Amino acid sequence: MKFKNGIKEKNIIVKCGADAIMPFSLMFGFYIICFGTISPGGGFQGGVIVAAACILLYLAYGHKTTTTAINEEFIRVNEAIGAVLYVLLGFCGLFIGVRFCENVFYEFFNIGDPLSAGTITYMSYAVGYKVLTGVGFLLLLMIGTLIGGDDDEEEVEA
Repeated sequence: MKFKNGIKEKNIIVKCGADAIMPFSLMFGFYIICFGTISPGGGFQGGVIVAAACILLYLAYGHKTTTTAINEEFIRVNEAIGAVLYVLLGFCGLFIGVRFCENVFYEFFNIGDPLSAGTITYMSYAVGYKVLTGVGFLLLLMIGTLIGGDDDEEEVEA
């Protein structure tokens, strides 16, 4: 839809659909990250689901709104933080006197608890954080490359 001033407006159905799906997508992705060690899923799968919210935001509101809402530099820095967290958790085994990335915190919880997998649970959280920031950053870069600029006026409606 085009207005008198020539600015394209996204379809209201796409906006409403994305607004309805995005909270569930985020919630489901974080659920998969949090409970991936005791159910199917894990950090990688949940991270990709959460990062898909970038695509929903872009489809509903366009490039300018997406880059305004999601700071690319902040995401890039936090991707490195996720990698550092994973390595630090891997070193927990070395600090206790066993191998790198060995599961050392499993003794503190009951079987079936969300944290019962010990170090693996925390590593899954770190992987989920790294993947959601990394894939989110890549998606923003791809969207920027496809658009070729910052103007919403040049976008093609999906």
